Amino acid sequence: MLGMIKQWSYSRLQAFEKCPLRAKYAYLDKIPEPERPLPKGKAEHANDRGSRIHTLAEGYSLGKISEVPHELRFFAPELERLRTLVARCKASLEGEWAFNEEWVPVSWFAENVWGRVKLDAFVQWTREEVIVVDYKTGKRYGNEFMHTEQCQLYALSAVLRYPNVETVYVELWYPDLDELYSTQYTRKQILARLRGWETRARRMTQATEFKPNANLFSCQWCPYNPRLGGHCEYAVNVGQQPKVIVA
Repeated sequence: MLGMIKQWSYSRLQAFEKCPLRAKYAYLDKIPEPERPLPKGKAEHANDRGSRIHTLAEGYSLGKISEVPHELRFFAPELERLRTLVARCKASLEGEWAFNEEWVPVSWFAENVWGRVKLDAFVQWTREEVIVVDYKTGKRYGNEFMHTEQCQLYALSAVLRYPNVETVYVELWYPDLDELYSTQYTRKQILARLRGWETRARRMTQATEFKPNANLFSCQWCPYNPRLGGHCEYAVNVGQQPKVIVA
């Protein structure tokens, strides 16, 4: 149906749940985000740095880079093991997993694709045990809830994609902090969360109205905030009152 966001991912859900209008601008209207000036004292934006470090980790794990990059030095032993597993075809990188509305795995660009999950690394440890690895640049504290949700979605995707898997270990690697967070889920535990994810995903993909959720939290770093070069007329900044929304 026209006027609906037909595919979801975790980042899309985040945007929609924070402000439906922002999701409309990005995924329906496809309005490009304005370029932002670099933060004071920074040589690159956080997203660009994250992408660069992901590329470095992939390059080393594939054997295209001979030495562990400086930015990943705290994870040299883990990357060496991952590199060995990739060479032995026990691990894969940059996985692109997709599902249709019945949660059946489909190809990334299938006509009936509904949900997408992208992985940094996936290890088939045994027939019934797998490991999902996600690289996290930047801070961990303050992002715990979001990162935990991502762990759940990775685990759910793994058990749906691999019927024999009974246990999923999810590891979040924080190369800036020298921290590794690991959690595990059983098939039964994670499938119990499927209904909650489905409810959230359908709320977004069935939406036909995209009202703004204008407040300081949602608007502060929204790329469509005029303060940041955007055009949203509902944006709220410090000292401003939200614009009245007429139903």
